[in-house]
Amino acid sequence: MNKVKAHFKDPLSYYKLAYFIKDYLDVNTIVVCIGTDRCIGDCLGPLVGTLLKEKNFSLPVFGTISEPIHALNIDKKLQEIKLAYPTSNMIGIDACLGDTDNIGEIHARDYSIHPGKGVGKTLPHVGKASIIGIVDSTENNIFTNNTIRLDLVLNISKVITDSLLYAYNLNFLNSTN
Repeated sequence: MNKVKAHFKDPLSYYKLAYFIKDYLDVNTIVVCIGTDRCIGDCLGPLVGTLLKEKNFSLPVFGTISEPIHALNIDKKLQEIKLAYPTSNMIGIDACLGDTDNIGEIHARDYSIHPGKGVGKTLPHVGKASIIGIVDSTENNIFTNNTIRLDLVLNISKVITDSLLYAYNLNFLNSTN
């Protein structure tokens, strides 16, 4: 299992993440962003989905602020996505809990995400590759903690969005030359 990590405040974080994730992008890639806008700590995925759509990302994106994919609908949504894109290469995006020292880190990995794991839920794994943003410590519960700042989640979301856009450009714009 390979991964790369970068802190969102690192000015080259998008670049580090893009160079890793570009190897997991192809014409059959879809991006599935997990989370809900009803909880600041869990809105990372929907923010990324919304930002990608606003920037006209060329690959299909599921899970936005207006149409989130969360614990209550994930089974149905994944079923619909797999029916519509049976040969897709899925990349999952989600918020994550971690060590206090790792808050603000973004990890791009060559394995799936496990939504809900940090809060004791058993939900289906998402993606062949994944990007997670650490928004709080495992010492706290993401659904009841009121200390997570939207500023942190938004800034992590922007870096993930920029890394996916850059990875796409590295893969597809360079291959047309």
